[in-house]
Amino acid sequence: MRKSAVYPVADFYGFKKKLIAWAENFSSAVFFDRNNYSGFNGSPQCILATGELKPLVIPKGSTFTSIQEYFDREPDWLFGYLSYDVSRELEPSAFKHRPKKIDGIQFLPAHFYCPQHIVEIKDEHLLISSTCNPDKIMEEINSTILPKNHIDSPLQIQQRFTKQEYCEAVIKLKEHILNGDLYEINFCQEFFAEHIKAETSKLFIQLNEINPAPFACYLKHHHRYLICASPERFLKKTGKRVLSQPIKGTIQRDKNSEKHDKELADQLRNDPKEQSENVMIVDLVRNDLARSCEPGSVIVDELFGIYSFPNVHQMISTVSGSLRTDCKATDALKYAFPMGSMTGAPKVKAMELIDQYERTDRGLFSGSVGFITPEGDFDFNVVIRSLLYNSETGYLSFQTGSAITYHSIPEKEYEECLLKAAPLMEALNKLNISSFDD
Repeated sequence: MRKSAVYPVADFYGFKKKLIAWAENFSSAVFFDRNNYSGFNGSPQCILATGELKPLVIPKGSTFTSIQEYFDREPDWLFGYLSYDVSRELEPSAFKHRPKKIDGIQFLPAHFYCPQHIVEIKDEHLLISSTCNPDKIMEEINSTILPKNHIDSPLQIQQRFTKQEYCEAVIKLKEHILNGDLYEINFCQEFFAEHIKAETSKLFIQLNEINPAPFACYLKHHHRYLICASPERFLKKTGKRVLSQPIKGTIQRDKNSEKHDKELADQLRNDPKEQSENVMIVDLVRNDLARSCEPGSVIVDELFGIYSFPNVHQMISTVSGSLRTDCKATDALKYAFPMGSMTGAPKVKAMELIDQYERTDRGLFSGSVGFITPEGDFDFNVVIRSLLYNSETGYLSFQTGSAITYHSIPEKEYEECLLKAAPLMEALNKLNISSFDD
């Protein structure tokens, strides 16, 4: 049984830094930060879950059943992740083209746990719920020493595709589209570095300052880390209502001209190619939600909404529905996973071609991190704009992609990958990340 206490905090920004650094003391930790964004209906503002009070055992091939059965037995907070590899148990036919691909991080397919300690920042106050004395936890957090600032140092990042190779693959994917195999596919490439040392809590703080996002999260599972600046929600459940907010459509911002920046947002909103990409995924999400929702309840709450982030404008649509009485919470997750914005349409064919053409196993990238409340509600993000790191091997990786349609220009799609990678590169280059050999 957890004990709870509420505390005043004068400096929430400084406290968040200590909170993340304190989380390093545990083998498992998940921290979510809304970064004060409006329009995404999320509560609390920040939440951290550390320590595995009760880890959830997930046998191979039964991820969603295991989560639901555990929750039905013991309705309590659950925090964790679903990697893209969970797709293998949902659509095994889509993974037949290639042997196991490169995976330098090696996250488990899925991992969830009931936490010992939960720290929430909400409505200008701090709530600590813990199996220990909350006062002791507050004292530990306040006494945490922050990682030292680092000296700027460039980092050598490698790519799995050259620009020419990426463009050639896009041309081949367009041939599949022309042949009627599919309408749209999200094609990704990996950027990576090997044998490095990284201060992960400092790296998250740096990325969160450069690119604050409404679904940012920091995740640690033993020696594997996720440092995530995601702008995208996968799925949220409140009562019987489930809601998804897929992103399709990106344009770079102009920070030097407010007038031109607004023109760029309008350009994105009215771009036929971006609209066609977005509406195809909206239709796919509608179909996914219809599998778990009451007939006729699935609606498009917002189509082609333009949301502004520090470096880009994004086109985001919102789709929601009412969960059927015979469906469990995890059914909604199961029937919508993997998210259409990171696969394509039709989904299974897109997954098959992703398996054929991408060179790196996606792992936790394009998966989802989230939590389930004791009431059975949940909120899960889409793992994009993220760094993944294995501290045992020193392997650091991030992937970016773009939506390929018949109208795609290969060079433009490659440039979009670089645009999405820019904040991640900036965060890395602001820190001194050294070699294991130093």
